[in-house]
Amino acid sequence: MSDGVIYAASWLLNPDAPPVSGGALFVRNGSVAATGTLATLRREYASAPVLDFPGSALLPGFVNAHTHLELTHFPSWRLRSAVDYNPRRFTDWIIQLIKISRGLTPDDYPPSVLEGVRMCLESGTTAIGEIVTNPALAALYHGSPLAGRTYFELLGQDAGYFSGRLAAATAAALTADTGAMSCGLSPHSPYTIGQDRLATVRDTAAAHSLPLSIHLSESRAEADFIFDGSGDIASSFYPFVGWDRFLGRPARCSSTELLDRHGLLTPNTLAVHCVHVSPADACIIKSRGTHIALCPRSNDLLDVGRAPVHLFKKIGIPLSLGTDSLASNNSLSLWDELRFALEIFPDDLSEADVFRMVTSSGAAALGISAACGTLKTGMRADFQVVGKCHGGGERILERVMREGALQELYVGGACYAGTVPYET
Repeated sequence: MSDGVIYAASWLLNPDAPPVSGGALFVRNGSVAATGTLATLRREYASAPVLDFPGSALLPGFVNAHTHLELTHFPSWRLRSAVDYNPRRFTDWIIQLIKISRGLTPDDYPPSVLEGVRMCLESGTTAIGEIVTNPALAALYHGSPLAGRTYFELLGQDAGYFSGRLAAATAAALTADTGAMSCGLSPHSPYTIGQDRLATVRDTAAAHSLPLSIHLSESRAEADFIFDGSGDIASSFYPFVGWDRFLGRPARCSSTELLDRHGLLTPNTLAVHCVHVSPADACIIKSRGTHIALCPRSNDLLDVGRAPVHLFKKIGIPLSLGTDSLASNNSLSLWDELRFALEIFPDDLSEADVFRMVTSSGAAALGISAACGTLKTGMRADFQVVGKCHGGGERILERVMREGALQELYVGGACYAGTVPYET
């Protein structure tokens, strides 16, 4: 007797494993109870109903390692705003983003978050690493079908203001009704947090075993500012936000070195972007066991450069992919992101690489590998049914990554009813 369901397809695809022809999953109580070929599972679970998807592949739900779903409605906010939105530099973009945000009310954010959740699910993402600026919004994520981790954002130069943000973020991380979501902290970046506050972040995270997600070396403007206090961040951004009095203390090192001096680069840290890192920086990141989340489309649209992926791969830094937000990207789809990554890093990333980045490596980056990222026994039953998989086994993974079209999505063993046919 069995109270589960067998899901079968022409192929079962898992990262770092050979494709299984005629593969299948036996799902019970929201988890993967067994995997194998359809013939094998039918013999073992003879009474279980079978849902078969011929010409399709079963693969894990994707893990989006870096999102800001609060900003999903940014394109419409920008259109209704009186702000002249025409950024030419990275700092222009930040300033104009802040200007537009100042025109919003608390009621603007919940619908934006929920739309972001929907867009993730409809493009095959079942787990996210979300940056949460307002702890009051946490319940929207933790009550959604998504798994992953919410990182509560920290920023500020003034000691009093920063202490308040840290207390609120830590309390939210420790008391949230998380469901399938875990929690962490997100010290925003080395240029938005005072150097004197970094050790406090380290100690707080360590005391409560809270992982970190940090924007690191996203732009040349950041690199210049951290090293010698020069550039657009000093001349434009700091005056705009009223931080003039905090100028004049350059770190005389890279952002990576600065964070490392204060113990913020650990195996529980996710460094996001990492566009302007040197070989020496990369060696530090590697030696600390820190993961990197790449956001290539965001970097391209903001014209901040391209991450040295060849360097990261050469020294073996674990990589994941994120879409960032719709304030700096055109979609929240990891299918779009991985295909763009294949296009711009043709000599550095293979189809197997990007598949790993949006599944097992993304889950490892968020610290959720025990439940997400692969379709193995005991894992949460988050899987995609992807079409356009006819033909033999030759280069099946390459065909799926480049041409596959999402047909259905299952989250915790339940078919996501909001899914619509998706194809890039």
